[in-house]
Amino acid sequence: MGAVRLGMVEIISKKKHGEALTREEIRFFVEGYTSGRIPDYQAAALLMAICFQGMSEEETAELTQAMMESGDVVDLSSIPGIKVDKHSTGGVGDKTTLVIGPIVASCGIPVAKMSGRGLGHTGGTIDKLESIPGFCTALSTERFLQNVRDIGLSVVGQTGNLVPADKKLYALRDVTATVDNISLIASSIMSKKLAAGSDAIVLDVKTGSGAFMKTLDDAIALAQAMVSIGEHMGRRTLALITDMDRPLGRAIGNALEVKEAIATLQGNGPGDLTEVCLHLAANMLYLAGKGSLVECMALAQAAVESGRALAKLRDMVQAQDGDVRVIDDPSLFPEAPVVKEVKVEHDGWVSRINTEECGLASVLLGAGRQKLGDEIDCSAGIVLEANLGSRVAAGETIAKLYTSDPSLLPAAELKLKGAVEIGPEPVQVPPLIHARVTREGVERL
Repeated sequence: MGAVRLGMVEIISKKKHGEALTREEIRFFVEGYTSGRIPDYQAAALLMAICFQGMSEEETAELTQAMMESGDVVDLSSIPGIKVDKHSTGGVGDKTTLVIGPIVASCGIPVAKMSGRGLGHTGGTIDKLESIPGFCTALSTERFLQNVRDIGLSVVGQTGNLVPADKKLYALRDVTATVDNISLIASSIMSKKLAAGSDAIVLDVKTGSGAFMKTLDDAIALAQAMVSIGEHMGRRTLALITDMDRPLGRAIGNALEVKEAIATLQGNGPGDLTEVCLHLAANMLYLAGKGSLVECMALAQAAVESGRALAKLRDMVQAQDGDVRVIDDPSLFPEAPVVKEVKVEHDGWVSRINTEECGLASVLLGAGRQKLGDEIDCSAGIVLEANLGSRVAAGETIAKLYTSDPSLLPAAELKLKGAVEIGPEPVQVPPLIHARVTREGVERL
């Protein structure tokens, strides 16, 4: 035990003085902390030293690999072709996986995806899918792989032993104010993506009031770190920086978002959601070698227009025991018994939306979790009738609130009204996609 403690003291001291850690030192730390040999107080000291001194690209890649190898690593080699994954850093109304997975799979590129649940103001893909009656997100590994071999698409929850080092380290970072370091954030995200086994990864890095990265510069820095890790590990990786200064689409909440995803695959979705999904899908197809970005955009559009993408979503729902009748007729989704219209008090333009507060308003209605283990009301949520830049008149409905419990309405309505500002003048609406980050560099759009 003394040797372990001495080793950690040296490692902490080295990083405290700004020196780079070796591969062996990083592995010693990750393996020792995951196994319980290294105590919380020493791990916390090293995390704080990293926050103050930073990590090089090489150190960050080594940390990511050590974390990735701390648990199960999914083997997708039995699935033919180039497997492409997508990861979003989390937002409000972000149902892109439900749209782009079917688009990409219907173009012949297999998508074997592990997703998470929502916590706080951000929704989770697994929660959205479980609002489909009967849909199973806890498949055996063999059934998961077989579904991808058969239909090209499966989305499941993360396995219990996927990157246990990250589970322990994130819990510690959360209570020691060491969350907001680019290297630690990037290694946390990328260790899980790399352990999921895909050959190439498209990252959707959100920026704005509803995102973890509030500024464009911070979002680009995170994207660069993650792209560097992916490429260092031999995976083709790129990132799009997308806007989260307003919710994506109109629906916030699980069944409401699935219905909006279905409408998008029918070609009738909101313009902003459609645009972001087509760009993400095109970049996934590009990494899989389906042609130039322009050609891949045309492929993605054709997949929607022909109905192939919607048919692929139906195939996935059927293969995972879901009730496909709700895909064919979304009105069959369970409806919230209580609906409240939120109206504008004076004329003007929607000049600002605090997207995080919109997400928290939906949580107050029962659509999300305030802490792990909370039950979710899959029918609850918000549908926005106006978005950033919209002209509105006094008495006009700007949002509808859905819940099963009328007592939840006052607090949620108050929070939503506080999140939406109506100004006297039109405002410039920011672009949906701010930049594209590849191994070659940053292209601002």
